[in-house]
Amino acid sequence: MAHNYDVVILGGGTGGYVAAIRAAQLGLKTAIVERERLGGTCLHKGCIPSKALLRSAEVYRLANETAADYGVEVAGVTLQFDKVQARKQAIVEQLSQGVMALMKKGKIDVYNGTGRILGPSIFSPMPGTISVEMSDGSENEMLVPTNVVIATGSKPRSMAGLPVDGKHVLNSDHALQLEALPKSMLIVGGGVIGIEWASMLCDFGVEVTVIEYGSAILPTEDADVIKEVTKQLEKRGVRIVTDARIDTETFKIENDNVFISANVREQAETFVAEKLLLCVGREANTQGIGLENTEIEVENGFIQVNDSYQTKESHMYAIGDVIGGLQLAHVASHEGICAIEHIATGKTEKLDALAVPKCVYSHPEVASIGLTERAAKEQGFTLKVGKFPFKAIGKALVNGDAEGFIKIVADEETNDVLGIHMVGSHVTDLIGEASLAKLLDATPWEIGQAIHPHPSLNEGIAEAALAVDSRAIHF
Repeated sequence: MAHNYDVVILGGGTGGYVAAIRAAQLGLKTAIVERERLGGTCLHKGCIPSKALLRSAEVYRLANETAADYGVEVAGVTLQFDKVQARKQAIVEQLSQGVMALMKKGKIDVYNGTGRILGPSIFSPMPGTISVEMSDGSENEMLVPTNVVIATGSKPRSMAGLPVDGKHVLNSDHALQLEALPKSMLIVGGGVIGIEWASMLCDFGVEVTVIEYGSAILPTEDADVIKEVTKQLEKRGVRIVTDARIDTETFKIENDNVFISANVREQAETFVAEKLLLCVGREANTQGIGLENTEIEVENGFIQVNDSYQTKESHMYAIGDVIGGLQLAHVASHEGICAIEHIATGKTEKLDALAVPKCVYSHPEVASIGLTERAAKEQGFTLKVGKFPFKAIGKALVNGDAEGFIKIVADEETNDVLGIHMVGSHVTDLIGEASLAKLLDATPWEIGQAIHPHPSLNEGIAEAALAVDSRAIHF
């Protein structure tokens, strides 16, 4: 039996289920096909579980290292990692139930199975009918949509020569399911995922080495931010090795330890640890979904779309990690809404990558939006820059964590804000103001004129904005 829909969404991750909710709000008959659980990578294998672990690691570090600084004497601090994992899973389950409730509220049909796009058939003269192989083994369902949204997400990228076995060589999916912490960990890749894991494991007392191919960790961040994060991680005991080209032929497992060598600035060095965590990016889930039955174009592993998220098949859209770009949950959600708006109204809203806030939930946290100072110079802007340290903010001192700063990069000619970069405690919460400032095309003067509460960390944003024109009050 065939079921007709206005929209069928392949993938129930953050992009997919948000798109489904918006479609239902606009009166479109909607279905989601998801082979695992609604919420996708973000909820089950990424954003939420990793941040839950990061929070437990932070509490453990505070209890061990800094509680006495607050006049709180703590004795006999122990880590019960099974309870850490249980707390993580409870949060995931609560949010998972919430997503399912949203589907019920929106009267969105959910098919638990693997969807595959069919070519022209008896169901439709155009490609796009979805055959769903149901997870419960029941007969395949045929969904006949007017429009399709592909939101199949991504998976951890592998690396030739490093066999991921889930025991000695892990990806981020495996790491989230660790039953016990290793004594030591090699992390290959110093991007966002690698640095978050380095910070977390360090706080849990694991000996961590980060091996990065490039000249610096977090390569898309501002140079001042990179320097600060590197300094703070190294101060806490994380070893960071950059300009390192791994020789996978040297990889071996002996005595339950991983051995691998790398060429580090023309010098060979061997690294040893109990486990190796591979954090070298993510690749799109494009296999096995029937793209070969369509005219949809795939380049470098990613589905190609126009500004409205349409593929070459104009009634078929793609969003989120599967199209590349900024592989962030909030980007996928925004793209999903934009795609549905185009389906319903014909309105095109192109995502401005420079208006997307980016966060790293390590210690210290990193948050940024817009151009780095270097990128702005390379684009020919004449700059003025304001920078304000958290050590001059009363609330940061009260909180007991005053390392880091807020930096604002502005165009000297137009006074437009080009980029805002933060590193320090709670900056992933502060970046929302910067995001609004970018949306409203605010100037540093306008940000500085807004009254910020005292004492608060937000004062640092105002002071950094004033510092752009050498008007900072408290520094």
